Amino acid sequence: MQQLNISNKKAYFEFEILEKFVAGMELTGTEIKSIRNGKANMSDAFCSFSGTELFVRNLHISEYEMGTHYNHEPKRARRLLLQKKELKKLLTKVKEKGLTIMPLKIFLSSTGYAKMEIGLAKGKKIHDKRDSIKEKDMKRDMARENS
Repeated sequence: MQQLNISNKKAYFEFEILEKFVAGMELTGTEIKSIRNGKANMSDAFCSFSGTELFVRNLHISEYEMGTHYNHEPKRARRLLLQKKELKKLLTKVKEKGLTIMPLKIFLSSTGYAKMEIGLAKGKKIHDKRDSIKEKDMKRDMARENS
């Protein structure tokens, strides 16, 4: 089985990730086939609560090429599957502290299910972004010197 690497690079630049969770995703048949082909884009994706359920919105999963009239809508809201205590914890943190939930990456579990790593995130200020750019440049320079 091929290694799946669909990640949200913008989330690490725009947000400071405080805590990470792994959630299952409720998908249709054509959606999982498109994800296995690597046809997903997370750049505009975000998570939000609807009642007590957590949904990922704006996650673009391309339509499956071999799908017929059973194909899915590319940007529909997809429910994330977490334990109740994790959902309660996330809901209280998002309400009280002004934090947000960002999707970080999609991967396949050992059993073949698509999972999403989500992070409890706090928005970075402009000077924080400058610091992260400097840090990234320093790491790149160190790697060049060592090789």
